[in-house]
Amino acid sequence: MDVSEESHPSEGLQTAAQDGLPPQSSSSPPSCSSPPSYNSHPSCSSGMAPTLQPTQKDTSCSSGRWSKDYDVCVCHSEEDLEAAQELVSYLEGSQASLRCFLQLRDATPGGAIVSELCQALSSSHCRVLLITSGFLRDPWCKYQMLQALTEAPGAEGCTIPLLSGLTRAAYPPELRFMYYVDGRGRDGGFYQVKEAVMRCKTQEGLEGIWKH
Repeated sequence: MDVSEESHPSEGLQTAAQDGLPPQSSSSPPSCSSPPSYNSHPSCSSGMAPTLQPTQKDTSCSSGRWSKDYDVCVCHSEEDLEAAQELVSYLEGSQASLRCFLQLRDATPGGAIVSELCQALSSSHCRVLLITSGFLRDPWCKYQMLQALTEAPGAEGCTIPLLSGLTRAAYPPELRFMYYVDGRGRDGGFYQVKEAVMRCKTQEGLEGIWKH
């Protein structure tokens, strides 16, 4: 994928509401102690070894950004690991040097899968959902999506759906009350994801200032 940070797609942000679909509230997601029924987490059963290196926290920068361990948690299916790695490389390699959580790279070895997910979501300013056909087929991915919505139900713009390789008709009904990034552009929607993450961080930083 040829990703250039100079690309500024203007038509990538979409919403299912354009189809005349009424807003729908998501069903109540299970708690972190109640994962969906499956024998093993498909994303953790793979023997693949991601080549990306975990980001390091630069404490020399004094900002509300450091109130959490990560800027963004990327949720994806196992079959979309390569695409998720490309997105993470783009975000971490951008001028903003965003700190990303990628489960197969950053989860604690031996940690409980569900606990690691919940910890990653709560420790991230934003959550990116890489929605593909594989994501929609995977019960674990739906669980990640519902937990992301539970983690920040009132935080506008902090859950960012990236619809990749799918039409608007396939957009999950649980997300139809929010806009998504259309990944069909030449940069896969990566630039818009980065901008959305930056807006979320700015918003949270301002809220932190107001609280003080």
